[in-house]
Amino acid sequence: MKSDHAALAFPWPDVPEAGEAVEIAEGVLWMALPLESPLKWINVVALDDGDSWTLIDTGTYSKKTVGYWEQNLAGPLKGKPVGRVISTHHHPDHVGMTGWFMQRHDAEHWASRTTYLLTRMLVMDIEERPTEASIRYWHRAGMPAARIEQKKKERPFNFADICHDVPVGHTRIQQGDVIRAGGRDWDIHMGNGHAPEHVTMWSRDDNLVIAGDQVLPTISPNVGVQPAEPEADPLAEWLEACERLQPMAREDHVVIGGHKLPFTGLPRRMNDLIENHHSCLDRLLDHIREPKVAVACFSPLFKREIVDAIYNLAMVEAYAHLQHLYKTGRASRTLRDDGAYEWQAI
Repeated sequence: MKSDHAALAFPWPDVPEAGEAVEIAEGVLWMALPLESPLKWINVVALDDGDSWTLIDTGTYSKKTVGYWEQNLAGPLKGKPVGRVISTHHHPDHVGMTGWFMQRHDAEHWASRTTYLLTRMLVMDIEERPTEASIRYWHRAGMPAARIEQKKKERPFNFADICHDVPVGHTRIQQGDVIRAGGRDWDIHMGNGHAPEHVTMWSRDDNLVIAGDQVLPTISPNVGVQPAEPEADPLAEWLEACERLQPMAREDHVVIGGHKLPFTGLPRRMNDLIENHHSCLDRLLDHIREPKVAVACFSPLFKREIVDAIYNLAMVEAYAHLQHLYKTGRASRTLRDDGAYEWQAI
């Protein structure tokens, strides 16, 4: 279906370098921190509160990132302290430096309760070898035996690898809150699916939206089933959140997402995000007319080669789409003798 909404546009085509910022509006600075991942960078927003700054997300924790932040603090942030860090969600590229700011600047941590608890738990949960739950999940997804055996020998990724310790204490953000920052009142609306209780911020005073990873341009956020909750249906949660946020989208909104460039065209983007996932589900149903395991379902979802760097992301997302079909009664799920689920359209 062709949308009659305006196409996406990107008013600022150049990504700011370390030590630089783009003034999106008065009192609102956009900065970008490099990532060692296919996403390349994360967007950080600084809101001018007069004597201090409110930061929205922080990037991963590393010596390089500390160096970038030293440049940003001395440069565009003009040496003023960071008084508050707002975490949109618990993923390490968003919360990695939060504890550093809490300790160095005595910054307050504002987050949803789920974000705070997951951040604290995952930073402290250090694993040297894969858990039994993870291994079971890999089998359920149909991961090849040789790949499983190799992964069993490897140290898993730990949040603590790229996240600073996070001290105890936070101010809880809830659906319906109004937060004063950067000379504006921001309405809080919770996203879901990519991460639980994901904070999005909608300015009452102008046309700004800080969306985190809930709404991204040109790419869809990863929505995946994880070993910690193998029976979850995050795609249902993500679609519900998109459909709830969609009516608030305006053509004049300027959206700063967690990744990619700030953009306009939010009504079109919301429509596309919802329709694209329904199209993915339809293609997946056709693909599983004959039973398939999750890792055999990459082609209808992603339409490109899945390399090792994104294999796990593709696996958890394929699993999430299959699980949604199963939970909504459009597919069956059968456990094979080798521990893999086969999914088939009903």
